[in-house]
Amino acid sequence: MASPNKFPHTWLIIFILIIISAVATWIVPGGEYIERISEDGLSKEMEFKLIENVPQTWQIFSAFFKGFEKQSGIIVFILMIGGGFWIMNNSKAIDVGIYSFLRKTRSLEKNRWIKKLGVDNIIMTLIMLVFAIFGAVFGMSEETIAFVVIIVPLAISMGYDSIVGLGLVYVAAHVGFAGAILNPFTIGIAQGIAGVPLFSGFEYRIFCFIVLMFIAIVWILVYAAKVKKNPKKSIMYEEDSYWRNRETVNPDEIIYEKTWGSWFVYVVIQIVLIIFSVLYPLTTLSIGDPESVDALKLILPVLPILAGLFAIISIPLLLKSYHFFILNILLFTILFLIVGVMGYQWYIMEIASLFFAMGLASGISMNKSGNGITKLFIEGAADIMPAALVVGLAGGIIVVLEDGKIIASILHKMASVMDGTGKIASVGVMYVIQAVINIVIPSGSAKAALTMPIMAPFSDLIGLSRQATILAFQFGDGFTNMITPTSGVLIGVLGIARVPFHKWFKWVFKFVIVLLVVGFLLLIPTVLFNLPGF
Repeated sequence: MASPNKFPHTWLIIFILIIISAVATWIVPGGEYIERISEDGLSKEMEFKLIENVPQTWQIFSAFFKGFEKQSGIIVFILMIGGGFWIMNNSKAIDVGIYSFLRKTRSLEKNRWIKKLGVDNIIMTLIMLVFAIFGAVFGMSEETIAFVVIIVPLAISMGYDSIVGLGLVYVAAHVGFAGAILNPFTIGIAQGIAGVPLFSGFEYRIFCFIVLMFIAIVWILVYAAKVKKNPKKSIMYEEDSYWRNRETVNPDEIIYEKTWGSWFVYVVIQIVLIIFSVLYPLTTLSIGDPESVDALKLILPVLPILAGLFAIISIPLLLKSYHFFILNILLFTILFLIVGVMGYQWYIMEIASLFFAMGLASGISMNKSGNGITKLFIEGAADIMPAALVVGLAGGIIVVLEDGKIIASILHKMASVMDGTGKIASVGVMYVIQAVINIVIPSGSAKAALTMPIMAPFSDLIGLSRQATILAFQFGDGFTNMITPTSGVLIGVLGIARVPFHKWFKWVFKFVIVLLVVGFLLLIPTVLFNLPGF
């Protein structure tokens, strides 16, 4: 067995990348893009100009501080979710829920056809499809951090490992994000900048989504079967002892009881839901950019419906035990997260606040005192702190490159590579450029704003569809999200799941290579055929 000292720690890997980035600021000339209005006054163009670079030296030490500032939103998000879930975990409600779920699913094996397909395979496929659709439709990314705390323990309980747990939620959401159908953060922004009808060409993108998700599901299921057959073959077998030890509680030994705190929480939540139902009787659920007239919008009385469902479903659970009521709180927290994102454009602040409230409600439902709830929250925040801190360190890589003024120069040099190439070669080069840039600029919306004003006009010059250019951006932005250490989301989910970066990279690298190759093959038809919307 290899010594753990053989592999550098995740923090060390990231700090080495900060040093490499600082060295690059001494070698690469500085540059910036200036936005100019075209001569006809109808469009904006990005013009590159050389500027003096700013070599970074001692800044490699301050990069952690600045990275912490830059990623502060995600860091606080992680801490609040960690604290909230720690309170809920103390109730053992999630243990009860997982145990009940597994017992119910095992009973399905009595059906001959379900047994042939495999209950676990069906469950994992459905979970992946849900998160993939969320990624493809409204750009779920940061939100996956909140679900890792639920899905990883579930995967461990089913006999798999933390890698499978991340595959079910993080990988699924990001493959969906890459094969986006109506993602407003990538497709919406890129098409808006390129001047093509919003969300046009979705027919071919649906096909791409199906192909990519088929590959992802098969990849995860094959790996999961291997781990289930021999758990010690998992590269995370030793590290997953953390999760296995947390799952040693036997729900049959838990004392089920009713509490006055759970009834108090029920009444308070119901009053709040009634108030919001009156204030917001109708909710506009948007699939796509909510500000666009082309977005698919559904106007429904969502909040009154959820308030009624919570009132009805909670009563029998309260009469059974506070554990089941807390599970109901978790269920409705997830439902309100979906409604908030699709109907009210929630982001990490609102989502973190929602899970914080969930934690407080769970603590009160257990009849915990104020001091008891506070103590549990601090313990949860402390437990998740390493994951939060490493997100700040990873943000330091981007800080060094930005402060060194070399990101625009790198982009300009890459774009010049496309001169004199054919259509297929050009779309391939665009694809590679977007994938490489994504390693230093993991934000899809920021990369779209930076690259599309350059790529879109260039595609016109060589007779390439702007939609093909957008698809190259979309794939390049999505796939390498799963390996870039500058992604706060990736580092965050790895920290929460207790998966070292080098082990994750070892597992996911081949998968990303497969996706990159398939992505290029899916780009070829956009050049050779007259596709709808292209």
